[in-house]
Amino acid sequence: MKIKEKRVLRGPNLYAASPCLMAVVDHGGAKAPGLTARLLGLLPALSPASAVRLADDVLPVDALEAVVMELQRLAGAPGATSTTVQLPAHPQRRRVVCGYAIEQVAEQALHTGIDLLDALASGREYDLAAAVAALRDTAAHHAIGTSTGAVVDAARRRGIPVLRLTDDANLFQLGWGSRQKRLQATITGATSSIAVGIAGDKQLTKALLDQAGVPVPAGATVTSLPEALREARRLDCPVTVKPLDANQGKGVTVDCATPDAVERAFEHARRYSRHVIVEEYLRGRDYRVLVTGGRIAAASWRRPPCVTGDGHASIRELVETENRNPARGEGHANILTRIPLDALAAQTLAKQGYDFDTVLHAGVQAELRGNANLSTGGTAEDVTDLLPEETREICLRAARTIGLDIAGIDIVCEDIALPLRGQRGGIIEVNAAPGIRMHQYPSRGTARDAGDAIVEAMFGQCDGRIPVVAVTGTNGKTTTTLMIGHAVRMAGLRPGSSSTSGVHIDGQPVVQGDCSGYHSARSVLASPEVDFAVLETARGGILKRGLGFDRCDVAVVLNVSADHLGLDGIDTIADLARVKAVVARHASRAVVLNAEDSYCVAMAADLADGVEVIYFSLDAEDPVLLRHVEHGGRAVYLQDSTVVLANGMRHEALLDANDMPASLGGCARYNIANAMAAAAALTACGFGNAEIADGLRSFVSDSRHNPLRSNVFDVDGVMVIVDFAHNCAAYAALAEMARSMAPGRLVGVVAAPGDRRDADLVDIGRTCAAGFDELVVYESENRGRPDGETAALLVRGARLARIAGDQLQVEPDVHGAIRLGLARCRPGDVLVFGCGTSISELTEALRPTRPDIARRIAAAAAAV
Repeated sequence: MKIKEKRVLRGPNLYAASPCLMAVVDHGGAKAPGLTARLLGLLPALSPASAVRLADDVLPVDALEAVVMELQRLAGAPGATSTTVQLPAHPQRRRVVCGYAIEQVAEQALHTGIDLLDALASGREYDLAAAVAALRDTAAHHAIGTSTGAVVDAARRRGIPVLRLTDDANLFQLGWGSRQKRLQATITGATSSIAVGIAGDKQLTKALLDQAGVPVPAGATVTSLPEALREARRLDCPVTVKPLDANQGKGVTVDCATPDAVERAFEHARRYSRHVIVEEYLRGRDYRVLVTGGRIAAASWRRPPCVTGDGHASIRELVETENRNPARGEGHANILTRIPLDALAAQTLAKQGYDFDTVLHAGVQAELRGNANLSTGGTAEDVTDLLPEETREICLRAARTIGLDIAGIDIVCEDIALPLRGQRGGIIEVNAAPGIRMHQYPSRGTARDAGDAIVEAMFGQCDGRIPVVAVTGTNGKTTTTLMIGHAVRMAGLRPGSSSTSGVHIDGQPVVQGDCSGYHSARSVLASPEVDFAVLETARGGILKRGLGFDRCDVAVVLNVSADHLGLDGIDTIADLARVKAVVARHASRAVVLNAEDSYCVAMAADLADGVEVIYFSLDAEDPVLLRHVEHGGRAVYLQDSTVVLANGMRHEALLDANDMPASLGGCARYNIANAMAAAAALTACGFGNAEIADGLRSFVSDSRHNPLRSNVFDVDGVMVIVDFAHNCAAYAALAEMARSMAPGRLVGVVAAPGDRRDADLVDIGRTCAAGFDELVVYESENRGRPDGETAALLVRGARLARIAGDQLQVEPDVHGAIRLGLARCRPGDVLVFGCGTSISELTEALRPTRPDIARRIAAAAAAV
């Protein structure tokens, strides 16, 4: 088997609402008798549904989907959905789609699955254990830490968008735009860096707490062994020795009652810090209280790691048995951490008269650590409900004193249910970025949703979302996107838009180029300056990466017509409509649909419950629109030259279409349609009629604000219209508009991308010949075709429309074609330059003979 194409669909896509890996795989055509039996022998846990589908002489590729899903499950990162589709045009190929939890695991599982099936098909042995171990390593490397995962899961449950900012770190963006928050482990964007620094300095923390009247153990910071011994003598009690700035219990030794014990503890602590704290050892149990946003979220009794004897196994064997508990893992990846058998464990056992080979009597316990950190194998029991009010207030004051919004307060006392001061208990540490495994997954007691408590502290009742409008369709997407963004800005909000013309934040361009896909949408949603997002969502972006958002408030589907067919498995207009419908299906508030387009109208039947449909139409008598309004639905339509909003029984005039600069005096009917779609989207988002009308009246579609979208220039009395048009529908609409703008002849300088099918290029040529009086055909982007082939197909189509021979010319060079077209014009004529990629194509064509006009056009396009 060979992978011919592979795409990671990170957002909702054509196949599923969740992320998927899509691969087109060539199977080579050879069946493998007995493969299913061998496969089930190696992977007996394959889903029953998968096993039933696999015949005994199955093609290996038909088992690939099931194998990839099972490998991900064995790696500990199962996917949610999968499918396999045969490609009609390529019988030896399959489109294999597998959902995933971790992208890197899915890609590795795909290659592993192919290797496994190829080996089984050829009768070779396959080391499945090694392959699964490698997948588990990848899963562990890219997994989210348990504490961070609890916060992320809580955010998702509340509907807050989650974006992992790096693949290798627990750094997340929660929410979008101006409502976003940052999270790393359990540190939030609101956490003060000064407070984190204070919490990392244990002695400074103690000094500030003591000053605030919070009970803390007496002690001092030392840098040498003599100082440590002197401080221990001064305290005249057993002491705790610990590094000044370590964490997770590293380097901590408790209950040091002799000079030798202090010396050993000092040397241990010095491995982690130059400065060492020697302080009063508080007797009692080890507790952790979690403070989030000025509230007590949870409290746990942390127990040191221990084992209980059975009269037969040694302590070493008991620990090994406990470490095989699936709940235990390395570091923070699991609910519990494996118990280390190290020098500190040996010292702790020695104090109890044991060593690793001691066989404990049945029921006898041995502790393996003096501290109870979960990171060194400890366990926890929830005690939240036992906290006295006095202790709660002490913990809240401690967090406020240090300045932490999220804090882990470490307390030592005999009984947490009793007031802290009355039992000589105290706070020994205040932790920034506290782990919350012990609260989320206690070994005993009530589980507390600490992750949700942190999210509550960050967001309150806000879901972290800004309004999002997604615009799709075959033609008009960019203009509609920019219209909506402009109206939003005029209404006083800061819009962010991504479109074929680039990324704009609050009206300012920040990225140039085609920005109508996944990454550009994420760029807008990640911008903290954005209050409202308007995202052009093109066919290519949906197929290559999926949507850049989990859902939008409003989806706009302008039209569906032939374009890009024969690419990416999209062969018919119905296929293309299914791609556009992905956007409509992921709207949560409303979908704006073209009532005159049957493919758009059909999408209304497949929307989520409760999503409103708003139709728009240039035809006030359109039957779909009329029926919708009669049933109380909202719509936008054109009555004579007036744009009207129908809202149930009320029909309100928004504005005269001729007052919109983008309508070019009412001649550009496609821009009137775009404006109606924009008006529908804006009204769905709650904007008032006056705000909508003001935005549409002030939107200018020129070479600076909306380049290559019907930009009009005067060249010595010839009206030159520059447009991005490159398909039949766009060229037909452009010709209709140009015909109505001037009484003269209409000359088209036309091209089309070379990656279209032969029949599509012929149709474009026929359409252009029918719409224009004269044609000059040039070549823009051949995209794999030999020079001259694209133009020849356009010419073939033009001749089918019976255009006269002297009215059709070919000039492959774009600059030469523009000059040739202008030479065919007289003042009063209109020249349409289609399939343009840059205004500079026009200015460079004019520069040799009309340098002053070229400079004027270039200056207008570049004006700030």
